[in-house]
Amino acid sequence: MPIATTSTTEPRINDRIRARDVRLVDPEGQQLGIRPLPEALALARQLDLDLVEVAPMANPPVCRIMDYGKYKFDAAQRAKESRRKTVSVGIKEMKYRPKIGPGDFETKTRQVMRFLQEGHKVKVTIMFRGREVFHPELGKRILDRVADEVEGSARVESEARLDGRNMVMVLAPDKRARQAAAARSARGDGEDDETAGDDVAAPEAIADNGANGTQAAAGEEGS
Repeated sequence: MPIATTSTTEPRINDRIRARDVRLVDPEGQQLGIRPLPEALALARQLDLDLVEVAPMANPPVCRIMDYGKYKFDAAQRAKESRRKTVSVGIKEMKYRPKIGPGDFETKTRQVMRFLQEGHKVKVTIMFRGREVFHPELGKRILDRVADEVEGSARVESEARLDGRNMVMVLAPDKRARQAAAARSARGDGEDDETAGDDVAAPEAIADNGANGTQAAAGEEGS
């Protein structure tokens, strides 16, 4: 009966290496040439490190002296960071009614904004009931309000359209629109500061003009 073997993607290290000779690389990446396996293992042990077979298909195999435990830890951390930075972009849905109240509208629209800020697309659905379906303009009015609320952070990717008894619109995040809005806001703040500075200086100028006028009037009376 054949013996089952377990395949692994991990490299062979230390006594698991089977080659007679190896092309040795030191911890700093310097080539040390072709060395017998026992000598390479001895060098690794002297440094209290591991001998790791990094290129098993080479002839002879390439082995590097390293701290294999630290290497695995660093690799796992890099993979974790890469997964964290990978945004899982999906499409969310938010449902409205044509006769939605102001409070519910604000709550749902804030949620739509949050989805967009997280990088998701949002499918905005207007659900018609009964004879409401004969008044699609009511749904279009709600969708236009939602689009206006998220302007500067999102763009309309799919215009409002009827889908059975519903009306749908798709919004997508718009980084360029957010950046442009931030730039406009920054410019507006600067203009306000300049205007405020002018307003502060104005009373002093008025006081000086008033004093000069008073002195001139007194001079005229004295003459």
